Amino acid sequence: MSRTDRVPELTTALFAGVVPPDGEEPLAEAAGAALARAGYALRHGGYNGLMEAAARGAASHGVPVTAITLADRPDWGALNPYVTTTVYSPTMGARLHAYLDDVDLVVAMGGGVGTLHELSAALYYATTIRPLPVRLLGPTARRLSAFLRAEGWLTEMPTRPLGFLLELPDVEALTADLKALADGRCES
Repeated sequence: MSRTDRVPELTTALFAGVVPPDGEEPLAEAAGAALARAGYALRHGGYNGLMEAAARGAASHGVPVTAITLADRPDWGALNPYVTTTVYSPTMGARLHAYLDDVDLVVAMGGGVGTLHELSAALYYATTIRPLPVRLLGPTARRLSAFLRAEGWLTEMPTRPLGFLLELPDVEALTADLKALADGRCES
């Protein structure tokens, strides 16, 4: 087990599904590890599938893994074994704020309607509340982006620039992007 030698100063919210799209589980685990190596703690829903895979990758580097769920949640099952802290939000709105209010980066992967809801909130947040980098990682998220753009749901306008949003095909692209983000922080 490789571990980081410092406590992460940054946090990423990972939005991903409990039913992983075919072949994306190794990508999620590699993404969790890449984020941890870049100095990010991980926030996610806390459950299985891609969330668990990313948490496994992050935990292998000793970073905190926070589950953000509802206090009076339906039976969504047990949290994955990599969770180190749990935040129980009273409402779905509070849950989204717990993800987004102080996060440094959002990474979204394939998922279901819950992942779509979280991603939609992040896109709105990044265009209206504060600048927030959002990354769509993997083939499923990139196909969703293409659809949203083709259908006019995701359109750049002078008042809604989309420079915060990048589509990344794989963990190598994520790693390069994390380096670019770090270099940008060092210059500010």
